[in-house]
Amino acid sequence: MTADPYLADLSGAVVHDETVPARGPWLHHIKAGETLRIVDLEGNQAVDFLLYSEADDAERYSAQDTVSAQGNLFLREGTVLRSNEGNPMMTIAGTSVAYHDTIGGACSCESNTLRYGHHTKAQHACVENFLNANLTEGRTKRDIVSNINFFMNVPVEADGSLGIVDGISAPGLTVDLKAEMDVIVVVSNCPQINNPCNGFNPSPVRMIVTA
Repeated sequence: MTADPYLADLSGAVVHDETVPARGPWLHHIKAGETLRIVDLEGNQAVDFLLYSEADDAERYSAQDTVSAQGNLFLREGTVLRSNEGNPMMTIAGTSVAYHDTIGGACSCESNTLRYGHHTKAQHACVENFLNANLTEGRTKRDIVSNINFFMNVPVEADGSLGIVDGISAPGLTVDLKAEMDVIVVVSNCPQINNPCNGFNPSPVRMIVTA
């Protein structure tokens, strides 16, 4: 039997292992000390990501606090993902790509229409995935805050402009996130087909939790 390459270097016991289909949502509770590995199975797939505290649902991931604390826009190995209370929620323990985005936001029917034309309004988007997942635990659209975009490339130019360009991931690349508190992870496996963040071809990702 061939060893699973995505499990071979993990030190803890696998407590959850699931493949999220292209364009799909995902929600999972992760305990402090556990590690989530996200695997970009086919490459060039953006993974939109939200975090909520298990203990206090009003405490959730804050892009502003995370960027301010580290003094850098990009998320790299060692970055501490901080809450709106300034508390560490998860730490990027390892990553196969140079950096990840926390300013590009999540696609929505409204933003698709504005950027790409009215004919895109009916297309499924990340905001709908976040809403569908959050509704299972009583959260609403107002609970969707600025998100992380793992594997997504949003360069910032010298004049301050930014754009969504071709991703920097490849098949089988990963990011590992260690939980610093009990958290609820909400993911949209981005369905966007109007810009190159998914290589115009959304694909599945794998979520592996170890303890």
